[in-house]
Amino acid sequence: MIEVILLAIALAMDAFAVSIGLGAKAQKYSHQYVRRLAIYAALYFGIAQGVMPLIGYLLGAALLGWLAAAAPWIGGIILIALGGKMLYEVFAADESDADSDELDVNDDAISTDGETGVVASSNHGHINHRTMLTLAIATSIDAMAAGFTLNLLALNAWLACLIIAVVTAVFGWLGVYLGRRSGTWLEEKAEVLGGVVLIAIGIKVMFFG
Repeated sequence: MIEVILLAIALAMDAFAVSIGLGAKAQKYSHQYVRRLAIYAALYFGIAQGVMPLIGYLLGAALLGWLAAAAPWIGGIILIALGGKMLYEVFAADESDADSDELDVNDDAISTDGETGVVASSNHGHINHRTMLTLAIATSIDAMAAGFTLNLLALNAWLACLIIAVVTAVFGWLGVYLGRRSGTWLEEKAEVLGGVVLIAIGIKVMFFG
């Protein structure tokens, strides 16, 4: 169970970083706006992050019979590659590239009404669900690949995906508030933590079962 919680935290770091960015953009807006944004971040990121590894798990289960001998190595390499990717995006990409890849939020797509502080979408007075959905999918793609490794852990994959969803929802909600209070300085730290944890789990899967 500890492995699942660590995996969930690592996979949630992308969504956490994006939520921090969203919260930082909301620093000048009302508490009503921030509360609604936090709720939507929790829902969108949590659901996407729970569904994607389940898809990866189901696809991996179908292939596991053919790849039984190599499965631990494949799973470990996937996790190490995902962790390395997260670290690369922090240390090798410049800040503008990182913002473009991970936190690119169209200011015209998500804005606020000056009087009410409610998020506006194309001046319709509500949150732009399409933008939130795009961010949720973008931050959860890696989780689909990581879902393959659930076949290698002695646990209920459905429960694991539920835990991943809940953990991501909590981090998504928390990230908005942290971003509003502290700005974006936590983004890179979240990515580094996620990358290191994924690499550690990948090494364990490969060499320690």
